[in-house]
Amino acid sequence: MYQLEGLQHARRQRVRSPFGEPSDDLLLGELDGRPVAFLPRHGRGHRIPPSEINGRANIDALKRVGVTDLLSLSAVGSLREDLPPGTFVIVDQFVDRTFRREATFFERGLVAHVSLADPVCRRLGDALEDACRALGLPHRRGGTSLVIEGPQFSTRAESGLYRQWGCDVIGMTSLPEARLAREAELCYAAVGMVTDYDCWHPEHGHVTVSEVMALMHANADGAGRMVEHLAPALAPHPDACPAGCDRALDTAIVTPPGMRDAGVAARLDAVAGRVLHPAPGG
Repeated sequence: MYQLEGLQHARRQRVRSPFGEPSDDLLLGELDGRPVAFLPRHGRGHRIPPSEINGRANIDALKRVGVTDLLSLSAVGSLREDLPPGTFVIVDQFVDRTFRREATFFERGLVAHVSLADPVCRRLGDALEDACRALGLPHRRGGTSLVIEGPQFSTRAESGLYRQWGCDVIGMTSLPEARLAREAELCYAAVGMVTDYDCWHPEHGHVTVSEVMALMHANADGAGRMVEHLAPALAPHPDACPAGCDRALDTAIVTPPGMRDAGVAARLDAVAGRVLHPAPGG
């Protein structure tokens, strides 16, 4: 997906981030009167491989334009017979097998430890489930996504191991997104759109790009309808997230104010400004 159908008053905006260049300009507009922002993580034309996606810049840029709820859409392989291609899996857990990516905004001089026990927002998950049900999209609520470094697909031995671990789908992009979204105090939800059976399935053989792309195009239509349905459902936005996503940093920062690196704190003006630079009387 490189754009959102039905987006009104659409405009592109380049957002500068102290963490580098985002994947692309942000596409801003309205869906059913609700302001939304869209960012293709691989860039238009799919130019950026998974390991080179600047997740920190992407999340920071979205936070700077006022995003509060972040929906991640990605193509995934299925690790279960009962999750065939075409299924939308509303993921609620992750297993991290990445190793080349910047996975935190916090650096030497300013340390924080957020809770990631429940890495997605229940409120967004409920809204996604309602949208899939209303549109008749094949879906499953709940599932563990195994995120690999890539860009190669798994070996058959790896695919079998991940099945033994109890993982449901496999992809390359949802992490460190979920980690960074939590540090940025964003409500985050992930939908894995199944395109294949990875390589474990004896009747489907190895994964090919052509097969994945064909299913991705088919899934994109359903994903667009799901997003259009989701926007108005999120209109009655609560003052505070019931799951506490928007207050993740309340007890996370361990470096005392007098010991914090001023340069690191300055870079975190959008991500953690609520706690690092509170407004007078806030």
